[in-house]
Amino acid sequence: MIGIVAINKPKGPTSHDIVDQVRRLTGERRVGHAGTLDPLASGVLVVAIGREFTKQIDSLMKKEKEYVALVKLGETSTTDDEEGEKRFFVNVGTDRDLSPHPDESSVKNVLLKFVGNIMQIPPIYSAIKLNGRKAYELARAGKAVEMKPRPVLIKKIELLKYDWPFLEIRVMCGPGVYIRSLARDIGEKLGVGGYLIELIRTRVGNFILEKALTLEQFKEKQGDN
Repeated sequence: MIGIVAINKPKGPTSHDIVDQVRRLTGERRVGHAGTLDPLASGVLVVAIGREFTKQIDSLMKKEKEYVALVKLGETSTTDDEEGEKRFFVNVGTDRDLSPHPDESSVKNVLLKFVGNIMQIPPIYSAIKLNGRKAYELARAGKAVEMKPRPVLIKKIELLKYDWPFLEIRVMCGPGVYIRSLARDIGEKLGVGGYLIELIRTRVGNFILEKALTLEQFKEKQGDN
C-alpha cells in the first residue's frame, strides 16, 4: 500500500514510532508524517507512504487542523502538559488564593482573545531547534531555554464544557500552533494558570478521525492487498 493515509494514533507512541511501524508493515522505505502528535496526544496522524506521496508532506502540513483539548486550570506544568512537574498557580500578593474561580462568562471572553492572528511562545519542551539543538534536549540538560514568540493563526475556539478546574475546548487552527502553549496562555490570562491534560486531533484538512485507521486496521488492509 502506497499513498496518503490517516492513522488514528493512540496515546503512548511517538509519531516517529507510528511511521516506523507503517514502514515495517508496508516494506516502503520512504514514509513520513504531516505534523507531529506528542506521545500523550492521540488522533489523526497523516502518513505519506512512497516517494511520490512523501513529496506532498509540506503541503499537507499547511492544512487546517482541529483539536479537542482538555485543560486543567489552577496549576501550571513545566512542560505545559501532564508530563511535567506541577505547581499551584500563585497570584501576586496571595497565597494560592484562587477563589472565586473564573465563571463561564469570563472563560468565554478570554477564549475570544486567542482567536485570530496571534503571537505564541512555543513550549520549551518542544522539538524546535535552537543553535542546532532541540529545545527539549537543552531543557532536559538544565540549560536556560528562551523561546521567541511567533505568529500563528487560530480560526476558532469553541467552549465544549467548563467544570472547574477542567476546561474542554475545540480548536480550529492553521499550522504551527501548539495547543500546550494555548492551554498555558489561557490559564495565565484567566489569572489561575493551566496546562494541557488531554489532546485529540480530530481533523487534518479533509482527513477526519472517524475515518482514520488504527494500526491494527491498517495491518489488516495490508494483508488484503
